[in-house]
Amino acid sequence: MIKEIKVVLANDNAEEMTKTEKVLNTRGMVVVGKANSGTMLDNLINTLNPDVAIIDIMLGGKDGFTIMEECQNKNVKTRFIVTSVLSSETFIQKALSVGASYYMIKPVDPVTIASRIADLYTTFDVKKDSAPVPVSRNKQLEEKITNIFITVGIPAHIKGYQFLREAIKMAIYNPEVINSITKELYPNIATKFDTSASKVERAIRHAIEVAWNRGKIENINQVFGIKVYSNNEKPTNGEFIALVADKMLLEG
Repeated sequence: MIKEIKVVLANDNAEEMTKTEKVLNTRGMVVVGKANSGTMLDNLINTLNPDVAIIDIMLGGKDGFTIMEECQNKNVKTRFIVTSVLSSETFIQKALSVGASYYMIKPVDPVTIASRIADLYTTFDVKKDSAPVPVSRNKQLEEKITNIFITVGIPAHIKGYQFLREAIKMAIYNPEVINSITKELYPNIATKFDTSASKVERAIRHAIEVAWNRGKIENINQVFGIKVYSNNEKPTNGEFIALVADKMLLEG
């Protein structure tokens, strides 16, 4: 029997934690502890060694940034998903830099939280009584894509961020999909995230527009090592997906 994914929740809103716990407990995940302060969360991580911690940044005693940074320095295996009302790009980038796998702006549907946890653990060790093991290759790839998004100015809290990352991963594992964006790529992403293909297309387009509107063209050109675009140029969804996927493939 494969062990359930062990989760701890840290939030000063007890009602939010209760709602999240009910959803997670029906999806192969078990909430093993809850904390309303950073100090309590620190103790839970040290004593329970959870697979995932769903945390708010603003916690008493120790804030979420400090806890994630300490865990990162100690090579703690717990994965962090941040849910917060703080939507500043500075906070988002800081959280991702100290170990957050996802940063989600409140209010967040518990079902979405469950989906993000599932994304972290897409493949399990099938040995008897084994704990879930994240796919290391997938994790490394996601981290590389995340770093590119941070550099070019695509914020993690917009819908297009998740869709665009999934599209790039699909293009890496199956380069031919870039020739079937409308018929295959958008519909597959829509199915995974329980939405429509047209919404996926619009959200990805919006994510790219956000980067261009922030004027980080120099950063974009720096990522790819050549002057790809100017301020007056903007790639289509397919062009941007193919460009990032090609970069990942060239880097191995």
